[in-house]
Amino acid sequence: MTITSFGPANLITRTPETHPLTWRLRDDGEPVWLDEYVAKDGYAAARKAFAQQTPDEIVQSVKDSGLKGRGGAGFPTGVKWGLMPKDESLDIRYLLCNADEMEPNTWKDRMLMEQLPHLLVEGMLISARALKAYRGYIFLRGEYVTAAKHLNRAVAEAKAAGLLGKNILGTGFDFELFVHTGAGRYICGEETALINSLEGRRANPRSKPPFPAAVGVWGKPTCVNNVETLCNVPAIVNNGNDWYKSLAREGSEDHGTKLMGFSGKVKNPGIWELPFGLPARELFEDYAGGMRDGFKLKCWQPGGAGTGFLLPEHLDCAFYAGGVAKVGTRMGTGLAMAVDDKVNMVSLLRNMEEFFAQESCGFCTPCRDGLPWSVKMLRALENGQGQPGDIETLLGLVNFLGPGKTFCAHAPGAVEPLGSAIKYFRPEFEAGIAPAARATAGLVPGKAPTIVGA
Repeated sequence: MTITSFGPANLITRTPETHPLTWRLRDDGEPVWLDEYVAKDGYAAARKAFAQQTPDEIVQSVKDSGLKGRGGAGFPTGVKWGLMPKDESLDIRYLLCNADEMEPNTWKDRMLMEQLPHLLVEGMLISARALKAYRGYIFLRGEYVTAAKHLNRAVAEAKAAGLLGKNILGTGFDFELFVHTGAGRYICGEETALINSLEGRRANPRSKPPFPAAVGVWGKPTCVNNVETLCNVPAIVNNGNDWYKSLAREGSEDHGTKLMGFSGKVKNPGIWELPFGLPARELFEDYAGGMRDGFKLKCWQPGGAGTGFLLPEHLDCAFYAGGVAKVGTRMGTGLAMAVDDKVNMVSLLRNMEEFFAQESCGFCTPCRDGLPWSVKMLRALENGQGQPGDIETLLGLVNFLGPGKTFCAHAPGAVEPLGSAIKYFRPEFEAGIAPAARATAGLVPGKAPTIVGA
C-alpha cells in the first residue's frame, strides 16, 4: 500500500499543517516508536489537554471541530461524547476503539495501527480524559497480527513513560489501555455487537435504547469510536477548530482530512490522506492513476462492499458524505473499489452476498433468511439457470432488507450494492435466465416481466 499527499502522487511533502494523520509516517514503512514519535511532537497534544483544558472543554473542542466518525456511519464525534453521563458518581466508564475493520476493500485503520500505533494511543488517552474513562480497550480484528504486536509494544512503551497507568502526567488521572483481539466477525463493526463480544458473549447487536453511553460494557457508560476518528483528536487539540475546518475543500460539509483510497485494476492502488470535498475523479485519476492498460472503468464503489455502485460519470461528485449522497449512495469508509469492464456483475454480487450472508449474526429473520435467498438466486443467474421473476424477487429483497426493516444496519448495507447493480446493469442479470424459461415466459430483453397478482 502507498501513502502520498495532497497533490499528484509524491509531489508535495506531508506536513503537520496539512496532513495531521500521516505526516509522521516513515518512508520505509516501519513503525514510529515512542522516541521518534515524541521527537515528532508526539504526546504534545496530550500534555496540552491535561495541563490547559478541562474534560468538558476537550469535548466542546471536538464538537466544535465538526469531527465525524470515520468508520462509515459519520456520526458527529463530539455529540456522541456529549451523550456520556455528567454524573460524577459514575466513576466507572469505558472507552472502546473499534478496530475490527472487517469491511471488504478497507484497510486504512490497519495502516495507522501498524505504522503509527502511538497516534492511536495518544488519541485514546486524550479522549479518555475528556470522557473521564478509567479503562480503554482496542477491539482489534483477529487477523491483524502485526497490528496487535505493534499496538501492544506501543502500550507498553507509553506505560513505561508514565503516559498510561496511574497518575498520568501528575494529574491524578488513571487510565489503563488493553489490546483485545476479536474472533473475526464482520458484525462486530456494530458497536453493541462489539460490546457483547468483548464481554465474552455472542456477537449479536443489542436493542437500543439503552445506548452504550448509558449502558455499555458490563452495564457501565461506554463510548465506542473508530481508529481513524480517535487519531484525529491530537491534531484538533494541538491546532484548534478553525484550522481543522480549513483543511477541507470549499463546499464540503465534512471537515478535516480523510484517509481515502482506490483498489481494483488501477495503476496505483493505495491510501492517501486527502481533504474532504475533492472531486472523486481527482482521487481516481491523479492518485490512483486511472485504469491499467487494457482495462476500462465499468463502475465503482465509494467506500467498501456495503456501499452502492456508481458509474464513471459519477466520478465528478464531491467526495464527502453529502456529495456522494447526491449521486445515490454513501461514502462509507472512503476506500473506493474500481470494477473493470471484464467483470461480470452477477458473479461479483454473488460473491459479495455470500460474504454478507455468512457474516449475518442470524438474530432477525429478514437478514438470516433473506441474504441466503439472494445468494441462491444469484448463483442460479450466474449459471444461466435463473427463472422469470428472479430479478423482481431480488429487488423485493432489497426493499424488505432496507433501512429500518431489520434489527441492525447489516442487511441494508448488504443489499445496497445489489440494488444499484440491478439498476445499472440489469441486462447482465437478465442474461442469466435459462433460455427455455425465457422463451416460455415470452421475456423481452431489457423489459421487466409482468407478475400476476402484483
